[in-house]
Amino acid sequence: MILTVTPNPSLDRTYELPGLTRGAVLRATGDRVDPGGKGVNVSRAIAAAGHRTVAVAPLGGPEGDLLARLLGEYGIKAAGVPITGSTRVNITLVEPDGTLTKVNAAGPEITPAEAERLLDTVRARSEGADWIACCGSLPRGLPPRWYAELVARSHRAGVRIALDTSGAALVAALPERPDVIKPNAQELAEAVGRSLTTVGDALEAARELCELGAHSVLASLGAVGQLLVEPSGAYFAGARVDAVRSDVGAGDASLAGFLTAGGQGRDALSAAVAHGAAAVRLPGSVMPTPADLDPTAVVTTADIPLDLALTEPAA
Repeated sequence: MILTVTPNPSLDRTYELPGLTRGAVLRATGDRVDPGGKGVNVSRAIAAAGHRTVAVAPLGGPEGDLLARLLGEYGIKAAGVPITGSTRVNITLVEPDGTLTKVNAAGPEITPAEAERLLDTVRARSEGADWIACCGSLPRGLPPRWYAELVARSHRAGVRIALDTSGAALVAALPERPDVIKPNAQELAEAVGRSLTTVGDALEAARELCELGAHSVLASLGAVGQLLVEPSGAYFAGARVDAVRSDVGAGDASLAGFLTAGGQGRDALSAAVAHGAAAVRLPGSVMPTPADLDPTAVVTTADIPLDLALTEPAA
């Protein structure tokens, strides 16, 4: 079982448009609403792969009620922590060429009492869990060290932690030695304080984060591929994708694939890449099922292509 923690969940509304024109009245050619937030997406991908998962999240207002109901429809048990604020609603506009315009709400402010209840719920629900995946930004009211406290408490309980966050929250958690962190290229650059232009730059940055405390680093490098740095070595893999329909939640699908494949080694990296590649071929934040995966599209190399340029340099 994999427990996910999403401190700032959302309802994700996606509209497919024939084109995006500022100031115009636009008619959608398709729309959908999904339970969202990075950890929630990881739970959805885990459930789609046929594995058991519990999603812990602060939920408030009618939006929180709808999110919990939608999770139930996906076969996911929602361990909701009641809050006084309302769960946020995010909007994604998708154009025919795959261009995305996203509007993410700030979300509610979490009180100190609600923050403590959230930690207590993680402890209570983590018994028997193989992994706890802590994902996403921290909402207002939670200090940068909140994830660090969660990692420390979970390790004392003997549970492995996967952490997918950024900025001060990521840096603050590193001394507590999360078992795996999952930054993208931009987040890697931010964590080490310099720009990254090649896979070699990303490899060096990932190794620095390991020196700062991370046991392993699974780095998403966009269309270029993914990089795994762990005590046994460093590995790289990419995938052939003919057309991108939506990249919303693709990184979350990758993390789900990685964890359900054991969370270490080449095979887990290949699973992460296969899940991410499948996700970008689906609309909105739809998570891939085993039928959507194409392991033959995954490209692995014996040597890491150090000079390969990142698609967009991370500043």
